[in-house]
Amino acid sequence: MSSILYEIAKKALFQLDPEKAHDLALLSLKTADALGLLSNTKKFVTDPTRVMGLNFRNKVGLAAGLDKNGDFINCLQNLGFGFIELGTVTPRSQAGNQKPRLFRIPESNALVNRLGFNNKGVDYLIDKVKSSKRNGVIGINIGKNKDTPIGEAHLDYEYCLRKVYPLADYITINISSPNTENLRDLQQSENLQKLLDHIRATRSVLQKAHGTIKPIAVKIAPDLDNYQLEKIIEAVKDYGFDGIIATNTTIQRPDIKLKNLSETGGLSGGLLTQISTRIIEKISNLTQGSIPIIGIGGIVTPQDALDKINAGASLVQIYSGLIYSGPKLIKDCAQIICREKRQRA
Repeated sequence: MSSILYEIAKKALFQLDPEKAHDLALLSLKTADALGLLSNTKKFVTDPTRVMGLNFRNKVGLAAGLDKNGDFINCLQNLGFGFIELGTVTPRSQAGNQKPRLFRIPESNALVNRLGFNNKGVDYLIDKVKSSKRNGVIGINIGKNKDTPIGEAHLDYEYCLRKVYPLADYITINISSPNTENLRDLQQSENLQKLLDHIRATRSVLQKAHGTIKPIAVKIAPDLDNYQLEKIIEAVKDYGFDGIIATNTTIQRPDIKLKNLSETGGLSGGLLTQISTRIIEKISNLTQGSIPIIGIGGIVTPQDALDKINAGASLVQIYSGLIYSGPKLIKDCAQIICREKRQRA
């Protein structure tokens, strides 16, 4: 899709409720792909990289949240991503939080969402992955149901892990969404150790059963203090997990007045850019590069993606930037990262 066509479509979509526009945009993309109209976007930027033991065709991925249920795998793969991440998915289907729950802040290329893990359940997702024409790395992001107590959260993660393990190239443990009550409590040391110990034991069983070990990454919030961050890094190392995804949306708010900025929920897009990049840099410094980082949060320009790579990320993911800038952002980000690598070689 050309930039001009996207700007025309965007103008129309932005007249709609954000969540309705999201659904319509994905359905339109799926139709365009079925008609062969995405053929020009199938020329992927080739920048092979190996992270977490997996081979990625380039360093730019789709973040979880855009395709929670795996309904759009084929068309999203054809946009030029190096990998895509599906979910967040929970053991049982759930409606999520009450609408409206998605809000635009166009002045800053930002969004506020309080969706609340709305999804059709892990079994639905698995069926979609099985029937897809996968042609690249697919990660699956897992979480807990809203009504599952924190003390039993590890059972939800185990259930989803067992379901997705045979099909996912990597699995993301989402403990950082601000939109499921108390979920971020899982980032606290005692809860985190209980969860990760259970995940490690389950993966060991699955590794023996399936004859392969699947990488596991932990997705963290940008709102952690230095002590909390150090403890999470320590836990990821101690439990032998494979990566950190930094970061989820933020509950912080800048001291500016913009419509929708005061809405409850996670803030993403341009107002998250610097916060996320600083967390990536901290993780990189604390780990000396020993733990792969997937950088996400406020990539709305190609330079934002490059900044996250330069801060220490091995890969990056986009979501809000895709809504504001369109599919061209994928190729532009991949190209600037690839160009920088070649210049340094």
